[in-house]
Amino acid sequence: MPLEINRVLLVANYQKPEAQGLAEEMRAYFEAQGITVVVFGFCGRAAAPEVDSFDLAISLGGDGTVLFASRFLSSRRVPILAVNLGDFGFITEVTRDEWQSAFEKYRAGQLAAGERLILAVEVYRGGTRIAEFLGLNDAVVAAQGISKVVKLSVSLLEDKLGTYRADGIIVATPTGSTAYSAAAGGPILHPEMEAMIINPICPFTLSHRPIVVHGEEHITMSVETEQRTGVILTIDGQTVFTLEPSDEVRVRRFHEKARIIRSDKRTFYEVLRSKLNWSGGPDA
Repeated sequence: MPLEINRVLLVANYQKPEAQGLAEEMRAYFEAQGITVVVFGFCGRAAAPEVDSFDLAISLGGDGTVLFASRFLSSRRVPILAVNLGDFGFITEVTRDEWQSAFEKYRAGQLAAGERLILAVEVYRGGTRIAEFLGLNDAVVAAQGISKVVKLSVSLLEDKLGTYRADGIIVATPTGSTAYSAAAGGPILHPEMEAMIINPICPFTLSHRPIVVHGEEHITMSVETEQRTGVILTIDGQTVFTLEPSDEVRVRRFHEKARIIRSDKRTFYEVLRSKLNWSGGPDA
């Protein structure tokens, strides 16, 4: 069924050389069709804008721009058309030259928005919640420095997994399985799966391996009292929060999901094959 699109938000990363010009091109295209356009352009780290009712958001940048946009749009159930202006994108499947065709097919009901799990992350100190975050890719508890080992206890809703001595621990979504978690040796999951990955970073004990748990699990990472270095929590590689001994980081699925419009030009596995150079030849 065709969709009624009346208001569009453009989230444009102006650090990408093409973003500002493309945003103006899009504005002219939409306004010519009587569609209201709001452009949120930013450079570097930016606070989330005030968002009212939009029928669609378009992110102009790389995967990081989609991560930023998803954190303030998911609770409002706004679908995102992710246009890739970066160098290496797993989430941004639509190229600059394809955006208009993708939009028109989405409005005509010929393209769907896939739903992706988002992490709801809470920090507790002395039994009191002191911070909360959302993340589309991952939540990482790690040492505040290079080559530093931290001590963390990890438990699920009903089971304790154990105590880890490692550079840190990644809790990743399926979307985030191709990001930091993959670099740390974790498995790659289809981005619309209902699952989370618990992945220790360079564990001191080699028997500690990545584990995939159900998306309904509640994961708690507790900072042990004896630490030789500072400990930080990082969300999507973009938001950093300093932790203290005995803090608890509780991770579960958010009640809403990110809605990312699928490309009809390539599948997730085709993107994997291209990005990871799965050619089957000597350079693969």
